[in-house]
Amino acid sequence: MKMRLLVALTSAALIAGATPPAAGAQSGCTDLGGTVNTDQICQVHSTTSNYTIDMSFPLDYPDQQAVFDYLKQDRADFVDWFTKFGGDGRDRPYLHAVTAKTFRSGTPTSGTQSLVLDIDDDTGAAHQGHPNTWFKAFNYDLAKHAPITFETLFKPGTDPLAVLNPIVQQKFGAHPETPVGDLDANTYKNFAITDDAVIFFFAQDQVIPDNNGPHRLSAPRTELAALLA
Repeated sequence: MKMRLLVALTSAALIAGATPPAAGAQSGCTDLGGTVNTDQICQVHSTTSNYTIDMSFPLDYPDQQAVFDYLKQDRADFVDWFTKFGGDGRDRPYLHAVTAKTFRSGTPTSGTQSLVLDIDDDTGAAHQGHPNTWFKAFNYDLAKHAPITFETLFKPGTDPLAVLNPIVQQKFGAHPETPVGDLDANTYKNFAITDDAVIFFFAQDQVIPDNNGPHRLSAPRTELAALLA
């Protein structure tokens, strides 16, 4: 009877909610000054009379320490910028906001997991030309237990730019007033992997000079199949 009760309680717990984050993820969120909500989302909020910083991201990415390290540096860079350039007497506080989205492909043990941070601030032109919206993507091979970069996404000896650049030119270069900028491997460093496509994220003004904010491009895996590692 006790065994049946234990099994029933365990099953109910698994159904009722998500698995709590690992201790390292919990402490990493706390180290950022954040709290973990019931959906296992780390939420960081800090405000002064001059600026507000908001961060919200899940704690289930396999290489969570890399995410924490990036966000610590990103926050430090913003505060450093404000210290040097932010005292301009403007009538509203600056805002630096980070949100996140998860993408997956394959199975939970042999596929991939991607986490894309969407980073927004309103520092504008005073931020030495820094785009108002940009991205930081993390990708992980669940079978190899290793990060995936633009270089390791493709087979050695292939030329992914020969395929990707024409796709970008076709999508964004149709109008003469918005010419596509220089495209190299660095242009494509922020991406997410799904079962159907590799989605590339471009910061504001990164590929075309316009006022429509950031852009994204979904390249079908069928078009990249011969190149993907």
